[in-house]
Parts: sequence; C-alpha cells; structure tokens
Amino acid sequence: MTAPVLRFSWLEGADRDLPLPAYETAGAAGADLRANLAPETREAGLTLAPMQRRIVPTGLSVEIPSGFEMQLRPRSGLAFKHGLTLVNTPGTIDSDYRGPLGVLLVNLGNAPFTVAHGDRIAQMIVAPVVQARFELAAALGETARGAGGFGSTGRD
Repeated sequence: MTAPVLRFSWLEGADRDLPLPAYETAGAAGADLRANLAPETREAGLTLAPMQRRIVPTGLSVEIPSGFEMQLRPRSGLAFKHGLTLVNTPGTIDSDYRGPLGVLLVNLGNAPFTVAHGDRIAQMIVAPVVQARFELAAALGETARGAGGFGSTGRD
C-alpha cells in the first residue's frame, strides 16, 4: 500500500520555524503535533488549570486524501506525568475539513500545566476510512451474546 500524502499549509501568524508533524522513530505509529502559539502568548505559554480545557493551535491546516482520516490522540508521557489528555480521544479530522488544526486538551491533573510554544502536545494517526451503508431490518441475526451489554462478558 502506498502511503497517503498529507499536505499542510501554515496559518497566518504561525511560527514557520517549527517542524511539521513528524514520526520520532522508525516504528512510530503516530506523528507528533506541536503547539504553535500566537505571537503574543509564545513567551508565557498557555496554562491550563486543573479540569480546564483549551484548544491549542498547531498553526496548520491540512489536506487529507479522500478515503483517509486523521486521528488525534494523547501523548502518553503528558498523560502519565501531568494528567494532560484530549477531551475527545481519539479526535477525528475528516478528509473534507480545511480549517485550522487545533488540539482540544484537558488538564486532569492536580496542578496547573503550561504548554510551551513548540511543545509536542498530541500525536496524529492516519487511517483508512470505510463508509458503511445503512438499512433498516425487520429482525437482526442471533448471536451467543445476544443483548448482553456492559459487563455481560466477564467480571464487573
């Protein structure tokens, strides 16, 4: 399978000296996204109080090929050490979206956390998309599980 090509463009006011998203190791599944803060907040950074959520700008917009999506996921180190995660994880960026690429962070930690300009704040995964067809059925097929829901297949 040929790797899809994502095309990025800088937003007005973005720091173009920051790198584009990149895979940090040869076996990495996710490419790191960086905070690209507005010029007036670059020195101080962007502080999230406990339980506060903010959209952190990346300074980019993206063109994703048709048939693919971009998923935004937390960085495990930030989540473990500071309680920083994404509110809607994974966040989905559709192939027809062309607006600013922002990361919706939330601080679940006990202390304020300051995102510095250029910090790696999330990882992006590029994945194929299959669009299903939907139809109404008079009855659904039977399975061994049946209608068993939450906790029905093991210990609660």
